[in-house]
Amino acid sequence: MPEAVYLLCVITSALCAAALLRTYRQRRTRLLLWSCLCFIGLAVNNLLLFVDVVVTGPALDLSIARASVGAAALVTLVAGMIWDAR
Repeated sequence: MPEAVYLLCVITSALCAAALLRTYRQRRTRLLLWSCLCFIGLAVNNLLLFVDVVVTGPALDLSIARASVGAAALVTLVAGMIWDAR
């Protein structure tokens, strides 16, 4: 059952990124672009979680890669918000 939840998180993050990208193309608001990039990073983060827990199991530890991708995604969004606030 956890495998399905991990995959649903990947799909949800990817769909959010696609919706944000589609809206960004229409309106050209930079905050939408930053949000899209953040959700792409979160989708990759969720995919790495699935690979780490389900595919490789205890044979390979991807926790540092997952944390790095998640942090980069959130830093991208925060940096975009700060940049747009100026």
